[in-house]
Amino acid sequence: MKIVLPLLMMVVFVAGILLGDLLNFKKDSAYKVSSKRQKLNRLINFIDKEYVDEVNTDSIVDITVNSILENLDPHSAYISNQEYDFVQDNMRGDFVGIGISFYTIKDTIAVIRTLEKGPSEKAGLEAGDRILYADAIPLFGENISNDSLTKILKGPANTKVHLKVKRLGVSDLLDFEIQRGVVPLSSVDAGYMVNDTLGYIKINRFAESTYTEFKTKMKQFATPEMKSVILDLRNNGGGFLKQATLILDEFIKDGKLLLYTKNKNGDLKETFASGRGDYEDQNIFVFIDEKSASASEIVAGAIQDNDRGTIIGRRSFGKGLVQREMNLGDGSAVRLTVARYYTPTGRSIQRPYENGNNDAYYSNYMERYSNGELQNQDSIYLDDSLRYETPKGKVVYGGGGIVPDVFIPRSSSQTIQDIKFMYDGGVMDRFIFNLLDEDRKLYNSLTEDEFLDRTLITESVINRFTKYLSDYQMTYDFGSNSYTLRKYLKATMARQLFGSDTAERIANENDPYIQRLLQLHLNTFSSTEDDL
Repeated sequence: MKIVLPLLMMVVFVAGILLGDLLNFKKDSAYKVSSKRQKLNRLINFIDKEYVDEVNTDSIVDITVNSILENLDPHSAYISNQEYDFVQDNMRGDFVGIGISFYTIKDTIAVIRTLEKGPSEKAGLEAGDRILYADAIPLFGENISNDSLTKILKGPANTKVHLKVKRLGVSDLLDFEIQRGVVPLSSVDAGYMVNDTLGYIKINRFAESTYTEFKTKMKQFATPEMKSVILDLRNNGGGFLKQATLILDEFIKDGKLLLYTKNKNGDLKETFASGRGDYEDQNIFVFIDEKSASASEIVAGAIQDNDRGTIIGRRSFGKGLVQREMNLGDGSAVRLTVARYYTPTGRSIQRPYENGNNDAYYSNYMERYSNGELQNQDSIYLDDSLRYETPKGKVVYGGGGIVPDVFIPRSSSQTIQDIKFMYDGGVMDRFIFNLLDEDRKLYNSLTEDEFLDRTLITESVINRFTKYLSDYQMTYDFGSNSYTLRKYLKATMARQLFGSDTAERIANENDPYIQRLLQLHLNTFSSTEDDL
């Protein structure tokens, strides 16, 4: 039964006195339980035992915590125990399982692809395989949810699960005994040489493993002739501060300030480059857009403020707050803002906010999509009171994201934006999976070079995809945008067959950021950073 409004208002009214208990600061005398906090505990217990209707008091506590945090700032957040494991896996950069991406197709698990270096890849599972049984438990049927499937296939590290698998073209079921293990969740999507002297690396978030992934990927593709590096942080919403500074340290010389943080007491914590970087002599170009935030902005800000490289793209999101996580003891956690961070010139790039997490904060961000600033740099509002200068005299601004040195407008074509959304959001994935399923033997036999050389997205495939969208009430006439559609459909195919590295390489063909960079610096890739 729903909680009646007066009861909810009463709980929210006294919510502020509970935070000290929830954060579990028991060892600090400053957080000793007061009579007011005891009052709230007694109230919740009283409701639990005596209220006339059934009330989920756990939900009351969740409402209370969220109400507190919403009135602090936009980025302090409560993570419920249901969400916590997923969030931790994503930011840790790995999880324990069998290592597959899958769809449920006609009530059966279908393997999209095995995750690189995961247990299923090692055991020999292939894209298109249908997993019918795990330890004799049927995994097909209308009543099997994705949560249930995940619980069955996941388990403690080094435990084994016996699978029975149907493979297209094979009459008998195949048996696989797979030992569950740590499966990497990559935060580095791609790394390759754009040309003889220009390298490219894309980071989708800053997880615990990002710096290690970055170093590994760079060693795989970088050549001795590489003079310049693109660091692509578009759509990167941030993550761990430490991982961002480790990567910065690879590009910025010893003793240079990377950033500093300041807490409520005015205490400063400065972070400097150590001088151990492998790429301090290469030119650096950082790609950002309106979805680049937090740790991504730390990287872009430090590169810009140290006159180290060139920032290309659109104004970043504008998040300059530092969170610290506190476990609440029941599997849930709070990420509380404990400091602000500042770029080396002293600017805060946090967008203004009032009264905590209110609608105005996010509606202000959404105005970028209608006020012209995503198409024209002159439409970006710059506050002269937040004007700073780098050591070489470049003018930079605080108060709302990193403004790029070179502006790249967002495409004005709605169809192109929609195609990109279909690629990023997974709309193309099921269609491509079904297409690959029609001839798994052929597609699985292709080498990467053969795949790249072949024209696999034909006019017939375009027509079929248009029909596929219409079945879901999405009507498109791709017309002059057919090249863009072909590119992203093939990139989706590459992602399922070979992984994100190959997919991003295809998706970046004729990328406006890269094309603009090549136009600006066509003759300067062999020069030093001071010449840029």
